[in-house]
Amino acid sequence: MSCAGRGSMCLKARSLSLSKSLRKALRRISKTRSEPAKMVNRARIILESASGSSTRQIARLIDCVPTTVGNWKERWIEDAPPHKRDLKGWLQDRFRSGAPGRFSLDQRAQMVALACENTDDYGVPTTAWTSAELRAVAIAQGIVPEISRRHISRILHEVDLKPHRSRYWLNSKRDPQKNEKIAAINKVYKQAARLEKQGVLTFSVDEMTGIQALERIAPDKPSRPGLVRRMEYEYKRHGTLCLLGAMRVASGELTTLILPRRTEPDFLQLIDHLVRQHPEAQGFRFVLDNLNTHQSEQLVRYVAAQEGLKPERLGIKGKSGILKNMATRQRFLSNRKHRLVFYYTPKHASWMNQIEIVFGVISRKAIRNGSFSSKEQLRKRLDAFIEYFNRVLAHPFKWSYGNKPLHA
Repeated sequence: MSCAGRGSMCLKARSLSLSKSLRKALRRISKTRSEPAKMVNRARIILESASGSSTRQIARLIDCVPTTVGNWKERWIEDAPPHKRDLKGWLQDRFRSGAPGRFSLDQRAQMVALACENTDDYGVPTTAWTSAELRAVAIAQGIVPEISRRHISRILHEVDLKPHRSRYWLNSKRDPQKNEKIAAINKVYKQAARLEKQGVLTFSVDEMTGIQALERIAPDKPSRPGLVRRMEYEYKRHGTLCLLGAMRVASGELTTLILPRRTEPDFLQLIDHLVRQHPEAQGFRFVLDNLNTHQSEQLVRYVAAQEGLKPERLGIKGKSGILKNMATRQRFLSNRKHRLVFYYTPKHASWMNQIEIVFGVISRKAIRNGSFSSKEQLRKRLDAFIEYFNRVLAHPFKWSYGNKPLHA
């Protein structure tokens, strides 16, 4: 009897067999969640067929038409993959030629190139291309006589080009002393506990600026079983405060000043407060970033006075001597022979300053979910939290660099 027009009956007569390795590979694909659904369903069709299920039974199980089941059974019988490594490729759709393309490779390449150009070069007053602008310019430039925005999007998708998207990147001069500064700061952290026993104190210093006193216009609704705490979205502003902090690296304890702003005199006030707080100390090491207030004329004059240097030896700011510019001031403040030594993090590496971690703790635990009716209430909350932090949470960090812990 001929099989012409009797496909389903012929499939019953022709057996579908699986080797042990292919059956195992098909089962793995049929249970995965990482492959496309159509590939999973095709693997299930082959497995069920090999188990003796009928075409209609498999179609009901997979939720597809019987023709689909019959086509994949016949394809397996006629052209089963010889090895399990070929299985995923076999379960993919076969190549379909489809209708001939409307645009030549040259036209498509020109549209891709256009999407990589600057919009200003074509008089388009937008900061990035969209399919609408690309369509208009492609037609105006004679690249194509007509094209839809959807077709433009498909062409760009084929080459993974997204002209509407952008990412930031940093194009700045590299700090020529980056490696030396990193090594010096790592050494400071590594030696902090040992040197403290010798009377040399190490502090990580920075400012937490723009702390807002925000008052929510309605009280919070407390959490309950099955419900998280709910907070009013709208708020009133009552101004900002600045927290100047110094973390003692050997113990993790925090010394702070809470002020309306952070100026050169404010930062100097913090340094002077630490020096006066520890008159017995043999020396001080400060890790800090390159903010201008951290290398000011006032700070240089203060350190010079501590070292007994005469003011006339410092020169004139902006003109000569130690005070000439920020580079000369930083070089003076970094002098390892001084009682007060400042270690500056490399450019764009303020993450090396340990107090940044503490500022994150303060933000999460003391500020984020709070409601403050005045700056004074915010100040009291910060003072209370700093006292709690030093009593309960403070501890030296187990600092590492390049995933390698620093040991004294």
